[in-house]
Amino acid sequence: MATPLNADRLVAALKAEGCTVHEVPGWRTHNRNHKGAWGPVHGVQIHHTVTGPGTDVVGLIYNGHSALPGPLATGCITKDGVVHLTGNGRANHAGGGDGRVLQAVIDESYGDRPPATQKHDGSPGAVDGNARFYGWECENKGDGKDPWPAVQYDAMVRATAAICRAHGWGPKSGIGHLEWSDWKVDPRGIDMKDFRADVAERLAHEPDWNPGKGEDPMAGMTKQDIYDAVWKTDQVAAPDSAPDRKTNASWQPQSYLKDIGNRVRSLTVTVAAQSAAIHALAEKVGSGVDTNTVVAAVERAIADAVIKVDIDVTQNQES
Repeated sequence: MATPLNADRLVAALKAEGCTVHEVPGWRTHNRNHKGAWGPVHGVQIHHTVTGPGTDVVGLIYNGHSALPGPLATGCITKDGVVHLTGNGRANHAGGGDGRVLQAVIDESYGDRPPATQKHDGSPGAVDGNARFYGWECENKGDGKDPWPAVQYDAMVRATAAICRAHGWGPKSGIGHLEWSDWKVDPRGIDMKDFRADVAERLAHEPDWNPGKGEDPMAGMTKQDIYDAVWKTDQVAAPDSAPDRKTNASWQPQSYLKDIGNRVRSLTVTVAAQSAAIHALAEKVGSGVDTNTVVAAVERAIADAVIKVDIDVTQNQES
């Protein structure tokens, strides 16, 4: 037997689960408790609103309409993923349903789906669902074509998991209205088996869990993915000194590496040729010239020049 959450505990549970919560003014004292029992509670029912664009859907769920006074649910979950709290207590959302379904929810004893309902509001033996279930009215035309945005679906899962977690229930405490009443088809377009699996996934983690949180951002990346991310950036104008500027006017980062490699190889060849030429010249001149000393002096001068170039490049990069 579960005592219903009070307003503060409900808000805290929803926010802990990561829901964006809007408290509609007056919701904390807005209910139908004067018409019947509220509690003990055993589960959460998911509905669709059968509304389209231009409808004040939150106002509708709060106030109800001429045939059915509000609140029409504990809250309204709009397409932008906001959970609008509209009632605190008994609400006109579930109506009559099948007692076998209620028992299966209490026991959480069923497989993928609760037993097929054979009851509806007003039928003999129907059980009052308004006293036993929290209700989420979720904005949707209910025609099987109106999409369920990912942000809205995520909020529906989070809001259901929040109540289940607060009461210590499992995911099988969440059912669709169509699983309660044989008159109903909501939430059309959502498979409640899959919905409960998503609630179970949330309940298996801490309340603030988000899919992907803490996972390796490099997981699944190939060498080609990494290469593309590092090197395939926007092209820039080739430097004026580029020998292929006329045929390759725009460079990507790897172009600079290739240019540096080419220049280093060219410099190596040049230094080797200069050293050989100096040796040959010294041998021809003779007269006591120390060939190794001359070569060392030339190579030292070249090395000093390379170091100076490297310093200049570094300073330019930092400026």
